[in-house]
Parts: sequence; C-alpha cells; structure tokens
Amino acid sequence: MSLLELEHNELEQLAADVRSRYEELKARNLDLDLTRGKPSSEQLDFSNELLALPGPDNYRDKTGADVRNYGNLDGIADIRELWAEVLGVDAANLVAADASSLNIMFDLISWSYSLGNNDSERPWCREETVKWICPVPGYDRHFSITETFGFEMVSVPVLEDGPDIAAIESLAQDPQVKGMWAVPIFGNPTGVNYSREVVERLAAMETAAPDFRVVWDNAYAVHTLTDEFPDNPDVLALAAEKGNPNRFWYLSSTSKITHAGSGVSFFASSKENLDWYSSIAGIRGIGPNKVNQLAHAAYFRDAEGVRALMRKHAGSLAPKFAAVIEVLENRLGGYNVASWTTPEGGYFISLDVLDGTATRVWELAKEAGITLTKAGAAFPHGKDPRDRHIRLAPSMPPLEEVTEAMDGVATCVLLAGVEKLGA
Repeated sequence: MSLLELEHNELEQLAADVRSRYEELKARNLDLDLTRGKPSSEQLDFSNELLALPGPDNYRDKTGADVRNYGNLDGIADIRELWAEVLGVDAANLVAADASSLNIMFDLISWSYSLGNNDSERPWCREETVKWICPVPGYDRHFSITETFGFEMVSVPVLEDGPDIAAIESLAQDPQVKGMWAVPIFGNPTGVNYSREVVERLAAMETAAPDFRVVWDNAYAVHTLTDEFPDNPDVLALAAEKGNPNRFWYLSSTSKITHAGSGVSFFASSKENLDWYSSIAGIRGIGPNKVNQLAHAAYFRDAEGVRALMRKHAGSLAPKFAAVIEVLENRLGGYNVASWTTPEGGYFISLDVLDGTATRVWELAKEAGITLTKAGAAFPHGKDPRDRHIRLAPSMPPLEEVTEAMDGVATCVLLAGVEKLGA
C-alpha cells in the first residue's frame, strides 16, 4: 500500500519497523560507496593488454611518423580513423588528444570566455552576463565548469526523449545564452537517449547568439548494458545540412572503455571550429601522447574491437544495475515513496524520493556507513529545488556490496519518508 494512504496506526507501525531496521543497519558498521561512476577493477583488467603495447619495436604510425617525438597536434591517423568509425563521423573532423575529454571541455569554455571563439563578436568575459542551458538532472562536473566562470546557469528538465527542446529553443532567443551542456546517449545520470527529433531541432534551431555552442559530451556512446548499441547520429553532418555547421563541440573518450586514467580523448567539430581550437592548443602544447594513441589503436584493431570490449563491460555492469533495480522494486515498489530510471546503458541510475527528503536520505545513509553522491549534485550549484534526486553509481563495488548498499539505501528512503509524514 502507498505510504501516503496508510492509516495513522499503520504508518506508526511501519515507522517503528523501519527505525528498528535502521538501527540494525548502523550496527553493522558498513563502509560502502555508491558515489562516482568509476570502472571496477574487473573492468580495468579487461584492457591490461594495453600495458604492454605498442611494444618496444612498434613506434611508427601508419604514415611512418615516429610517435615518440614531438608534433602532430591532431593525433595519429590510426586512432582518429578508428574512432571516427566508432562515432560515425568523418575522420577529417576529429582530433585525438590526451586522456581527458573534460580537459578539452574546460579549454573550450575557458578560451571562449577569455578570447572568444571563432563566431564571437567579443570574448565572453566582456559580456554583461553569460547564460548557459543546463539539462537537469545532469553531470555535476559540467556544472562546475560553468560555475567556475560565473555563468548564469538556466535549468531545463530532462524528459523521456531528452531535454525539454521547446524550452531550449525559447531560451536560445536570448543573445546572452551562449550554449548548453548535453549528454545525448545514456545520459548522466538519467540514462536517457536524445530522440532523433530533439537532435534535429538542436541542430536546426535559431539562436540569437552567433557563437552559441552545444557541448555534445557523448561519453557513453558505446556503453550498453545489453548486446545492442544505440543509434548515434552524426550531428556534425546534420548541423551542416541545417546551416549551422559550427553548432556542436563533440567530445568522446576511451576513459571508461580501457583504463580511466590513461585513455585517449577526442574532439570532433567543423573545420572552422577545429582550426580555432588548434590555433590556441598549438600554443598551449606541442602534441598529445601519441605512444598511448598507437597503443590503443593496436589494442582495439578496429571499431568492432571496441564493441567486443564493451560487451565484456556490459557483462560486468548489467548484473549490478539489475541488483539495484531489484532491491528498489522489492523494498520500495509498493510504498509510492520513490521512482527510478531503468537505463539500458551508461553508468548511473536516477532515484527520485519524496520531495524534501533527498538530503535526509543522504544523511541517514552516511550515518549508516553508505556513501552516496550528495543530494542535489546533479543540479547547478548543487541545489535541487525539490530536494528529491539522488544519483546512484553501482559500477565500482562488487555485486554483493551493491546489493547490500542498496538494501540500506531503501531503508533510509523509507525512514526519511515516514519522518516526512510525521511518524
């Protein structure tokens, strides 16, 4: 029966049972963590062959260039062509860099702020204000970047087919709105995929700012939990067809595919955008780690090699996601105190609890030895106006710890719920 429909005596009985269960939970002195979406050791082990690559006698790329030396700001063709096939874009529109695509995102925002980008009338720092569209729930590290530069972050809700595109189209009529964050496939933290209609409208929409950019962070393009891979539209070609060739800054990386701390990142965009990027990146540095790029190309071999590896990841991750959903359904399904996503890929599950209780759930879990991402983290400035959202990240702990942690989280959700109702 719904918690909201219980008679007073029934609610009091449930509250007593839940409090007793919570005291037992605390007495177990747990130390469990469901915070950041890190790959598990098992997942990292899948790519240990990389540690011996490219090998002492293999140091030339397909053009014959020595990857041990300086140069080639765009990255080696071996990995660029392979990854272009993975993403379904033209290799001529893609550069390969060092491990972190987040670094590239920071650079793109920073350089636009301090110098202006190739479509800017002036550096963004000279604008009276800079506004930025933030789909919520969203990726906290995205929001940290725009917060660092003092942007006014405007939230739009993520719906079942992606962010509220009508709201975005309306906001983009303000010349101070310079761009938006986007995680288009298996979104962080909702697991939502942008529909074709949403993608086409983003590519085609009119914007008052000529230098408006969509940061297309396609971090989970191949991170399926099944044997099927999602449709991955070529937004660069689509935007060019719609007359907005410079609309997308497209990011990707191998960070949660091979070794998270030593992967290869990628930036794809129009030639004009890439020329602007390279004109500054070439001052900042001389070139990326091409030895690592050659190692990745040798390890993957081709795009199907990437997909084969991701099926191994799915085999590791899917049982953990299933365990989270099973516990939530068994413990909370009948009480109408929470709802959650059931993603088919990515690294996260979104949990919505009763309005006004997410922070309390986080506090109760912490006191019981279960570390969750702080309530509100998926919103700009860490402030969820309804205080109801919690991001769950089950990838790193062993399966049995995921189940144990989620059982404890369910107890905390119920306890916060009965407290909210005055029991």
